[in-house]
Amino acid sequence: MDLDHDACYRALLTRDARFDGRLFVGVKTTGIYCRPICPARTPKRENVTFHASAAAAQEAGFRPCLRCRPEAAPDLAVWRGTSNTVARALALIELGALDEDDVNALAERLGVGERQLRRLFAKHLGASPIAVAQTRRVLLAKQLIHETRLPMAEVALASGFGSIRRFNETFHQLFRRPPSALRRGSAAEVSSGAGGEVSLLLRYRAPYDWPAMLAFLRLRAIPGVEVVGEDSYARTIEIDGVHGMLVVRPGEANALRAVIRFPVLTALPTIIARLRRLFDLAADPEAIGAHLARDPALAPLVAARPGLRTPGAWQGFELAIRAVLGQQITVAAAIGLAGKLTAAYGEAFSAPHPEFPGLTRVFPRPERLAQADLSTLGVPGARARALSSLAAAVVADPGIFSATRSLDAAIAQLKGLAGIGEWTAQYIAMRELREPDAFPAADIGLMRALEDETGRRPTPVELLARAEAWRPWRAYAAQHLWASYAPHQAEVVKAA
Repeated sequence: MDLDHDACYRALLTRDARFDGRLFVGVKTTGIYCRPICPARTPKRENVTFHASAAAAQEAGFRPCLRCRPEAAPDLAVWRGTSNTVARALALIELGALDEDDVNALAERLGVGERQLRRLFAKHLGASPIAVAQTRRVLLAKQLIHETRLPMAEVALASGFGSIRRFNETFHQLFRRPPSALRRGSAAEVSSGAGGEVSLLLRYRAPYDWPAMLAFLRLRAIPGVEVVGEDSYARTIEIDGVHGMLVVRPGEANALRAVIRFPVLTALPTIIARLRRLFDLAADPEAIGAHLARDPALAPLVAARPGLRTPGAWQGFELAIRAVLGQQITVAAAIGLAGKLTAAYGEAFSAPHPEFPGLTRVFPRPERLAQADLSTLGVPGARARALSSLAAAVVADPGIFSATRSLDAAIAQLKGLAGIGEWTAQYIAMRELREPDAFPAADIGLMRALEDETGRRPTPVELLARAEAWRPWRAYAAQHLWASYAPHQAEVVKAA
């Protein structure tokens, strides 16, 4: 983004919330960096610098403000649309790509050179990939210190630090005090226990259409795996053979409250990253809506649902199986098949919770489905074989659903898998790869939503041509069109 000093300083003077998450303010006289909405006295113009990300401010030598808490700023994908390579790299970093591998390995996964990746990060974020990963760990740790009563040893593990010593050293270096000194109040520490329970806030930029998100997920909830209540979403999870569960509800101050129960605390950063993707928390609805509203047909839809998000998925394999099962049948029928598949091949949930008795299974692992005879599901033989082939492909390449390629390259690779056509590939790109420009042009619901007065629907080719003006946010345009056509939610027939 353009960090014009005068414009940024005006935003700071007015405490303009629109810039929260878009820029960070380094104060030379104190050595700290703040959000533009920080309630502290405004520093003089000559004493501040502006940075495109928290990582850039931290790499410049500033430490996070204890008053406005930069970790509480919405984490916006402000670079998306200008550098999808950076967006994909950040998605991989969030999921732990730099915990064990180096920047060169990350660049290879993205199909670019290491020097090019570093240049892109410097241009769009003002910081190196390593600095971004380190800043995310520090800010997550700081959030856990403020929002939980976890012992410091558990905070270190849960925020991705490899050792307690490294955790303490980092906080001494940044804050000139031990981590425990940042915690307010004298309440006793409370361990996460054997179940690894952690409750924290996941922030977003308002508005957020939570009812629409729940409605979308409710229609597609897999029996035994997901339970969508009146105001909550709960599901079982499995990572590396370990079972857990999570519950997400609305929180305070433009945030969702996530209660995560997973016995391996080191998995918390990955779980948080998946939740942020599932609930599309990095979106900037004002910017997206302003762009889409240029189309007269979309303008009233955006005005009616200004906080509409594009729902993501917990895990790529689960979404892909669900999408293949749902080809050319209704959503309700697909849910029934997904429940039948899970009951037959998913493991019994090992950590049931009395508040959610409906959570009884975890979704089947690809190794199990690759070896199973799926013809017993009652689906056509070709579809059963496609499901088996898809599972085998994921066993052979666990990273097949990683956001490592351009949209066109990802679609081409997905269409190379048995049973996945253009519609299914675009749907997976939209929900799992988090491609904001994915667009299933052959979707009957999209065509129905754009019927004219005479009842004529656009063809897929015509719809694609019209959607050119919606780039790079075609996925959000699709979501608005789906939401506007209520029968689509219950009757959509998928043509993959």
